[in-house]
Amino acid sequence: MSGERVKKIAVNLVKDVKTGQTVPLGSLWESRACVLLFLRRFGCQVCRWTASELSKLKPQLDAANVSLVGVGPEEVGVEEFVQGKFFAGDLYVDETKQCYKDLGYRRYNALNVIPAAASKKSRDVINKAKAEGIPGNFKGDLLQAGGTLIVGAGGEKVLLNFVQDSPGDHVELQEVLRLLGLEGAVQASAQPKCDDTMCTM
Repeated sequence: MSGERVKKIAVNLVKDVKTGQTVPLGSLWESRACVLLFLRRFGCQVCRWTASELSKLKPQLDAANVSLVGVGPEEVGVEEFVQGKFFAGDLYVDETKQCYKDLGYRRYNALNVIPAAASKKSRDVINKAKAEGIPGNFKGDLLQAGGTLIVGAGGEKVLLNFVQDSPGDHVELQEVLRLLGLEGAVQASAQPKCDDTMCTM
């Protein structure tokens, strides 16, 4: 991602779930590096599992002065997400979905959303979420995809812009640490095999 593109998304406004205040996205990495998880939906079972996994890095990120942020494309389901304690970082909402558009995060359509949700990656993750007791629902925009963005302090360098191809796609925890130049063991959940299909939509 080019520096110009970073500047473009930096001015996009997102709403702080906790305070209700609207801030420029760039303010989140103004003084320190930032790991941003862009969720498909707050009710998405796979998204909740991914958020829970990424939260395992919170102690290491805090020690390295790296912020952990989650962004959703709408407010639908955010209260349940917060109450479920699926994410240890700060939460924001991109009410216009402009960040999603500018970052190239795709939108599914009626023809490709079902095959994407039924992919092996998605089925594997949804089975793990179920095994860990992480629920999900079908509330909200089912067609929006997400991704992961890692930006250096001051926005001078984008370390990663990971774009989901299928709902089950996510960045491995060890890769997040590597990109940030951090070391340490990570207790990530193993990916099981499963037979489930539609739960990730």
